[in-house]
This record gives sequence, structure tokens and C-alpha cells, in this order.
Amino acid sequence: MKKCHALLPTAGTGSRLGGDLPKQFQKLAGRPMLAYAIDAFMQSPLIESIWIGVSPGFIDNPILNSLAKGVKPIHFLPTGGPTRQETVRNTLAAQLKSGISSDDWILVHDAARPGITPELIEKLITSVQNSDSGGLLAVRLADTLKRADLDSAIAGNIPRIEKTIPREHLWQAQTPQMFELQKLHSALEDAIRLEADVTDEASAMELAGSKPLLIEGATRNFKVTHPADWDLMQLLLNSATK
Repeated sequence: MKKCHALLPTAGTGSRLGGDLPKQFQKLAGRPMLAYAIDAFMQSPLIESIWIGVSPGFIDNPILNSLAKGVKPIHFLPTGGPTRQETVRNTLAAQLKSGISSDDWILVHDAARPGITPELIEKLITSVQNSDSGGLLAVRLADTLKRADLDSAIAGNIPRIEKTIPREHLWQAQTPQMFELQKLHSALEDAIRLEADVTDEASAMELAGSKPLLIEGATRNFKVTHPADWDLMQLLLNSATK
């Protein structure tokens, strides 16, 4: 069976949330937010190692030392780039140079999703490991979707509805997103070279002709982007420790 490795890109600034530190290193429920994702992968028996792409200017920050302890190898690398895609691509290149098998599975996960659990990680791996297309956690959309007609906005730039979007076939992508190391690296290389509008690993793989599997995730695995998300996640994490 091919081995599985976690990759966490952490070079973003988290500007929408604010604060003196990038959001992934700010304390959430008493710990740096990144620590929760690291713990989930540490506790997953199917994960061989953890690789974290950090901005070169942050690689010597003492916060990283406090996160570098665990029962399996964890590597902090100065592979952060100006975009998420470049950070992931650079970290994948470092994994290839390290001797990891080119067809091993890589699970790319947002550090800003601290609600991930070992159970969700195991569900993704067991669902995808026998496929040749890879896959990702995702949740079905529950809300009715409206497309805005920005050209008919009223005073104050308040838009009007243009149409309702059927949601039967729509899913909201989450992470981890799980693909073979060499295939994902090549897909991201091509997407970056073409300046394609890829917002996650799955969209890069789609551009390369793949059709990744959608594996049912969980609401708790939402992304912390705005202050309201932070408050909600803090409640969730605090309640889990009681």
C-alpha cells in the first residue's frame, strides 16, 4: 500500500482576520491554530509524515519549535511562496527531493481548518487509496444559492437577484485533498505556468484531466476566514475539551 503524507501550506498572511501574526499562528482556544491540524495528522495511524511550508521570513520563529514535537516526523520548510499554489508546489518539490516515492499519497490541508479530525482523515484515505484520480473532503450545499445581478445594483451597491442556482449537484470543497505526489506536482506546475485560475489542488488536477472523488466531510471542518468564524471555532474547540 502506498504511504500517505500530510502537507500544510502556512505561508499566508490571513489579512482578512487581522492580528499581529498570520492567523494560523494566532492562539485559538489557548493554542496556535496550526496545532490542531498537526495533532489530527499526528493521531492518524495512516499518516507517515507531516510537511509544513512556511514563509522564509518566519522559518526561525520560536512558535515553530513549540509545534515540532510529535510521534512521527514533522518537517518545517522555508518553501512558502506568494500564492498557496506556489507554496504547495515548492513543498511537493522538496518532498520529491527527499526521496519520498513519487506515487505516494499527499494530503494537502488548510491550516485554517482546525476542526479536522483523525476520523475524517481516515475516511478520506480509505475512500480514495484504491482510486487513480485522488479525491477530497467536501460537503453538499444546504442553502439556496442566488446569482447576483451586479449591473442592476441599487444605491449603496446592494445587488439584485439575477437567478436561483440549482444546488443538487453542488458541493463545497474542503481539505484535506489527496493526490499522488508526482501527479499533483506536475498539475500545479502546469497551472502556474499557464497562469490558470486554480483555487485548490483539485482544480489543478481537473485542469490536468482528472475527475477527483468527492468524499463527504463534516460541517465542523469549516475554514476560519473572518472574525465570526474565529468565534465559532473557538466555541467548538472549547466545548470539545470539556
